[in-house]
Amino acid sequence: MLPNNTGPENRNASAETARRVPTLVVAYDEAVARPDERDLAVEMPVNLVYGNVPYAVMMTTPADLVDFAYGFSLTEGIIATAEEIRGVTIEDGEGGLRLLVDLAPGRLREHLARKRAISGRTGCGVCGIDDLGALPMAETKVGAPVVVGIAAVERALTALGDTQVLNRRTRAVHAAAWADLDGNLVAVREDVGRHNGLDKLIGALMREGVDPATGFVVITSRCSFEMVEKAASLGASFVVAISAPTSLAIDRARRHGMTLCAIARSDTLTVFTGRERLILAPSP
Repeated sequence: MLPNNTGPENRNASAETARRVPTLVVAYDEAVARPDERDLAVEMPVNLVYGNVPYAVMMTTPADLVDFAYGFSLTEGIIATAEEIRGVTIEDGEGGLRLLVDLAPGRLREHLARKRAISGRTGCGVCGIDDLGALPMAETKVGAPVVVGIAAVERALTALGDTQVLNRRTRAVHAAAWADLDGNLVAVREDVGRHNGLDKLIGALMREGVDPATGFVVITSRCSFEMVEKAASLGASFVVAISAPTSLAIDRARRHGMTLCAIARSDTLTVFTGRERLILAPSP
């Protein structure tokens, strides 16, 4: 499995990902409050900066930040390949962190020419666009769609819980994972934002040169159209979501030739698109 927080450059040494706070636990049928403690997921503003020009402020978990810079840059259309980023520097800012993304000169010129007029976005929805025609749509990179066995999906879902280290502590973060065609988890990334978690995963896969034809995406959140578009930016052709999809997510999955499975539980799985690429027979 690709490790989380790969190397000291992938996170800020001064930033914690969880914080323990005192609480009171109150039972409905008792009049006494019990003192306790609980770990909370840290949520922090992170400013992505390209060529010394601020681009967006995202609320994120301060881990796997270099992965996040790569994945966000791809899914925002700022880069097309990992090689177009020459480096990422993490530095402290006022009330948060800054990710200074060093783009290759040609890509930087293109980015500055098309820079959006807004200084940030929420990471959810399509804040910042001013016309319905500007609704994001990834270039379809999917080649021959992968075929996945139901046993592989079950194996990946079963293993995912044990790999969500931060969620076990806080019960407040999403995860995005990459599984190989046998259902073995290759990489898992967590974040308070479902979009950010997927961007981190995509960035990690980009940096390692993982072939999108070698596996599938698993996400713990609902699957809105942006999650499908992000997966399509990577070139993934098979997505499994634990929660439900939206109607537009299904439309986009069909357009990208993607298999979309959702409402994935321990006993059932619902296939919304690409049924022909899910093998129902048990693996030998």
